[in-house]
Amino acid sequence: MTQRRGVKVGELRPSQIMYAYGVGAVMDLPYLSVMVMGTDEWPADPGLAPRISEDRLLFAVRSVLGRQVQYLMHPPAAPESSGMPDPFSEEERIGVPVVSFPRWMVCPECRILAPLGDGLFERKDNYYHPEQTRYVHKNCPKASSPVVFPTRFMVACENGHLDDFPWHDFVHGGTSHCKGSLRLYEFGPSGEARDVYVRCDACGMSRALSLAFGRSGELTMPQCRGRRPHLRDFEECDLQAKAILLGASNLWFADVLTTLAIPTHSARLAQLVHDHWAQQLVHVTTREILHAFRQTGTLVPFGEYDDEEIWTAIQQRREEGEFATDPTDLKGPEWAVFTSPGTAATSQDFRLREVAVPINFQDVIRRVVLAERLREVRALIGFMRIDAPGEYGEMQQPAHGRRMSMSSQDPRWVPATEVRGEGIFIQFRESSIGRWCEYPATMRRGEQFLESHARWRRARRIDPPEGDFPGMRYVLLHSFAHALMRRLCLECGYNSASIRERIYSREPGSTEARLSGPMAGVLIYTAAPDSEGTLGGLVHLGEPEELSRHIRLALEDAMLCASDPLCAEHDPSQQGVTLHAAACHACLLAPETSCERGNRYLDRSVLVPTVDRHDLTFFPAES
Repeated sequence: MTQRRGVKVGELRPSQIMYAYGVGAVMDLPYLSVMVMGTDEWPADPGLAPRISEDRLLFAVRSVLGRQVQYLMHPPAAPESSGMPDPFSEEERIGVPVVSFPRWMVCPECRILAPLGDGLFERKDNYYHPEQTRYVHKNCPKASSPVVFPTRFMVACENGHLDDFPWHDFVHGGTSHCKGSLRLYEFGPSGEARDVYVRCDACGMSRALSLAFGRSGELTMPQCRGRRPHLRDFEECDLQAKAILLGASNLWFADVLTTLAIPTHSARLAQLVHDHWAQQLVHVTTREILHAFRQTGTLVPFGEYDDEEIWTAIQQRREEGEFATDPTDLKGPEWAVFTSPGTAATSQDFRLREVAVPINFQDVIRRVVLAERLREVRALIGFMRIDAPGEYGEMQQPAHGRRMSMSSQDPRWVPATEVRGEGIFIQFRESSIGRWCEYPATMRRGEQFLESHARWRRARRIDPPEGDFPGMRYVLLHSFAHALMRRLCLECGYNSASIRERIYSREPGSTEARLSGPMAGVLIYTAAPDSEGTLGGLVHLGEPEELSRHIRLALEDAMLCASDPLCAEHDPSQQGVTLHAAACHACLLAPETSCERGNRYLDRSVLVPTVDRHDLTFFPAES
């Protein structure tokens, strides 16, 4: 991570760029806060930012951002070097570009409040300890060059814009010609906005920051200027700016598409071409280039094939174009492979093995498949502020088109990462799921969830309010996945944030189901960004006896919660605040990186009897 003018200020992992500190996000460092700039300013050298091959995900990205998107690219990273790194080398300046934001800083000694552009503050770089890069007040009257810090207050809007707090206009109650110096004072140890005041030295006007929030903020905050600091420009905006704190959880939400890399060809050579297409073979446009690649050792995995065979396979791959199937259906092809493991092709990153269904659960579970090798690819297609986008991996348009672009022009590439792991796939019997969904108690619970779903969307101005409701089938599968994940992480050797879920839920009456049938299954898999995700600890727990024990224990754990009876008596919110029923952090809620729905649509009473409900249970009592 490098600041403008090539000064390194910190480090980020690729997974953090996907979910925490991507384009447009503000990262809080020890002495600075910086914003990650748009992809226009990222280095696009294939040697520093390798391309990732995954056609299904690329075509899904194209369906959202346009056909001009050519490839998925790994975030830039400096090549590994042996020995002590040279902080003055060009390699140390390779990374994701950032700039200081917010631009207003405050001196802790004299309390002066000013933007960096005023020249009061000077940056002090530390090449050997980049995390200690800081700004100092060089002419402070109360101390010798004290370190200054970024202000905690900014303004944002639902359209994704972010701007510095309008300090001058705020303290003067509107537009003013007064250009006096501003000072920021804190009275009291709480640090809350009501104890923070800004004062003008020239006219003496003073105002508490609490007036910028809540109902008072609706009267004091100006219209949004449409600023896009990550792109260094402005655009029109008709919304009112809202005060927001540095580090607020709703300051930045990633809009990510996720898919599993499944084999698309049964022939080994065709699959090899597919796996090496984006990084290497896409550049092979003549036989001479192919021969040169082989002579330099670039195509070692193709050693058993001659040039003519490889050239023919490359030509066939180039003629295939995009898939004939719907590019927005990322889970459909995966479901087809998992439910037919005997015919699924095997590749370096994909290997399945079907095992017997645990005896105690054969009435409700149809198939168990162990994914001994998996590769998950994630692509960042934009971000949002204030309100979160659709769920990870789901092809949903955000409300009112509020997805913020990551580049000033139509992007030719998007940031992406890949992780390898293992998993357990469980397919439920459609007859059991269908029968349970028709229970009167299940239908009544579904009406409660639908009403809560509509109120939740209406509160966020998402139209139509009743749209995209996943149904009780999803609530059941989702709750089961969370209960089993909590149990598995106790023995598999992975922490809870390294295990993810992927829910396959499709109602029989939907348009997609008429073409390829309904879906009812869950995939629980590791998502560790290193070799730790493929050590076999999770797959081992998918063997029949082990899985039977863990499902039984997971259901027993779901019966009682440390927060009962409050948790068990919790119904879906009728105020649009939450979208779960009997679920809390003590029983079902999972880390944000593990859940594909942000811990929504959960209810342990659909799995087993609780202290409040006995009429929604899906699993038989003898389980």
